[in-house]
Amino acid sequence: MTNTLPTPASPLKIGTRGSPLALAQAYETRARLMAAFDLPEEAFEIVVIKTTGDNMAMINADRPLKEIGGKGLFTKEIEEAMLSGDIDIAVHSMKDMPVEQPGGLVLDCYLPREDVRDAFVSPHVGALADLPQGAVVGTSSLRRRAQLLARRPDLNVVEFRGNVQTRLKKLEDGVAVATFLAMAGLTRLGRTEVVTAAIEPEDMLPAVAQGAIGIERRGDDTRVAEMLQAIHHIPTGQRLAAERAFLAALDGSCQTPIGGLAELDGDTLRLRGEILRPDGSEVLRDDVTCAIADGAEAGRQMALGLRAQAGEGFFTL
Repeated sequence: MTNTLPTPASPLKIGTRGSPLALAQAYETRARLMAAFDLPEEAFEIVVIKTTGDNMAMINADRPLKEIGGKGLFTKEIEEAMLSGDIDIAVHSMKDMPVEQPGGLVLDCYLPREDVRDAFVSPHVGALADLPQGAVVGTSSLRRRAQLLARRPDLNVVEFRGNVQTRLKKLEDGVAVATFLAMAGLTRLGRTEVVTAAIEPEDMLPAVAQGAIGIERRGDDTRVAEMLQAIHHIPTGQRLAAERAFLAALDGSCQTPIGGLAELDGDTLRLRGEILRPDGSEVLRDDVTCAIADGAEAGRQMALGLRAQAGEGFFTL
């Protein structure tokens, strides 16, 4: 290290949203930095920032996220705090991150990726296939909604937004007979006991970057850049480079049902991607293998190919 490490008198400020999962991710980041540099907990300060998305989500709890502004609503205030110097780094769930960062900010540190799978959660049935005709299933994800309807067009899929605890409470209250959550989030919260069944990517391709934590910083902060490189997980970065290039070329957002997953095997990368009509009536897929270094270009080319197949209006109901 060529720059001064944080101290209890001048702690590194870690910005995060205030949900239990967001805090768990911030604590994991802090723990990894503490271990990497043999620093005490007091050398870090967790700064909870309430975002526009958090406020609007409470007010508009039953409206789809796309109708209240999409992913950027959950990062805007955090990124503004970083640009103003109120925090030094920000910890994000990568599946919730827009593909472009504001000027002056960099996202080039990823922690080791957790389980990428979706979890089927139901107190009533043991598997998706066991759901009765017309069963009510709750999800806030357009991807999961479209994937469900592609397999089971008979299901009644309803809006089911909120953090993990809120969604589990809705399930308990009978708002729906089943829902889907990310295995990664449940693992980080120590709540895997609620999982009825983990769904393999072959059956439900996860969201781009699902299970990955990213740490954002100011581009000119060399001290932080050096610190974060010590905890950066290179294989996760290689996988996300391909997945996020795929998403970026599709102009992916909360308004488009898209799944994508890159996996490494030796020096090769396999990328699977799919796009779906919102009602699940059509699914377009691709699957490529390439050198790891070519992952981002493979993601971009896959997206261009699927867009060409889809034509205009594919994502419009």
